[in-house]
Amino acid sequence: MTKKLGFTLVELLVVIGIVAALTTVVFVSINPLERFKDARDARRVTDADTILSAVTQYIVDSGGSLPAGVGATYNQIGTCALGGGSTFCTAIGATAPCVNLGVALSGNKYIKSNPMDPSGGNAVTTGYAINKDANNVFTVYACLAEGSTITVTR
Repeated sequence: MTKKLGFTLVELLVVIGIVAALTTVVFVSINPLERFKDARDARRVTDADTILSAVTQYIVDSGGSLPAGVGATYNQIGTCALGGGSTFCTAIGATAPCVNLGVALSGNKYIKSNPMDPSGGNAVTTGYAINKDANNVFTVYACLAEGSTITVTR
């Protein structure tokens, strides 16, 4: 008699079932939707820091003058002209006209264009807002943050 080498159908099905179960467990434990949310929030922090760095450098280079439109109330960043144009930032009361930092700062090479929120920002309303308090401390707020509140202050 000759003996055939190989796996039986039952053995193959058992191995495939084990691999499928392990793959499912790993996929669920990694939670890709949570990782995508974390990645978008990380980009929001980076964008807010970029905006704040550009504004700070502009102020230093221009002898202390502020970009036009930045004031004591939260102003949305974007090209809207008549008072926000969206409800992105209404939670913080940013209903004043937008500040178009892309125009003010790109001419001076501090920022190429207004950064836009990764999940809904556009040129009109980017999903970010900026203000300056009485102590000349600037805060950039990410209006569409999916986790905790995202603000960068300097």
